Amino acid sequence: MLFRKRKQTRLELNAPKLTVHPLFLLAGVLSACTGELPLFLAATVAALEHECAHAFVARRYGFTLDRVVLMPYGAAIAGDIAGIGRKRELSVLAAGPLCNLATGFLFVALWWLWPETYPYTDTAAIVSFSLFFVNLLPAYPLDGGRALRILLEPLGAKWAKGICAAVNLLAAAGVLGYFVYTCVSPSSAPAFSALIFAGLLATGAVGGGSYRRLTFSRKKSFARGVEETRIALSADCTVQDALRFLRDDRYLTLLLFDGESFLCELTEEEYLAAVERGDFALRLRDVAA
Repeated sequence: MLFRKRKQTRLELNAPKLTVHPLFLLAGVLSACTGELPLFLAATVAALEHECAHAFVARRYGFTLDRVVLMPYGAAIAGDIAGIGRKRELSVLAAGPLCNLATGFLFVALWWLWPETYPYTDTAAIVSFSLFFVNLLPAYPLDGGRALRILLEPLGAKWAKGICAAVNLLAAAGVLGYFVYTCVSPSSAPAFSALIFAGLLATGAVGGGSYRRLTFSRKKSFARGVEETRIALSADCTVQDALRFLRDDRYLTLLLFDGESFLCELTEEEYLAAVERGDFALRLRDVAA
C-alpha cells in the first residue's frame, strides 16, 4: 500500500528505515499461539516484497525509500510524491501488486518443475496471489484505491474524493458483512481478520513512514574522501536515464557524447540541480547548456 505525505526536504540521501508497529508484534504472538505462524511470516515477507517494489520504481523516478512500517494487516509505505505525474504514479502503484503476481507464478512454475515442493510453498503462493487481488480493490489505502483516485482526477478533486469515499464505505460494508456471516454461520469460525480489514477500509490511510523526493548531500562523504566515477553517456539521454549511476560512495561525473564526438563534462552538482528541480525528462545536453 502506498501512502502520500507532503513534505519539503533538502538535498540529502536517506537510508531506508524499517519500523515495526506494536500491534504487528501482538499479531505475531497470536499467530504463534494459534498455529498460524507460517502464514503470518509468509504474509510479512510478501508485504515487504510488495513495498520494496513500490520503492524500487519510485527510486527510478527520483524518489527514495524513507521508511516501511510493518502493521498488523501487512505493511505500508508513504511519502511526498507531489509532481511525479499520473502515469509515473500509476507505475509506482502497479509495481507492488505485479511483483506479488510474478512471485505467485514463480511458485506455480516451481511446482511444475518439482511437484514435491508444493507442500512447502503453497502457503507463500496463496499469500502472493491474495496480495495481488486484494490490492486491486478500488478502495483506500489499497493501491487500487489510489489508482482510482488518479483516474478520477479529471472530474475534479471534489468529485474524485466523493466517489472514492463512497467506494471505500461500500467495500468496508461488504467486508464487515462477511465478518458478521462468519460469526453466525455454524460451519465457520469468526473471521476477525475481516473485521480488521473492514476497519482499515473505513478509516482510509493509516500508519506512518514516508519516502521523499530523491535528495543528496556530500557533506559527510567529502570529509572522509570519495572516489570518482566517470560515466560516458549520450547527450540525448535524460536525467532519468542517468539516475541509476548515482551512488552515495562515488562522486559522479558524466561525460556527454554527441554521436561519437565528445561534447562536454557534466558535474555531479549540475546533474543534482536538475534532479532537485524534478527535471527527469530533460536531456543531459540541455542540463549542461
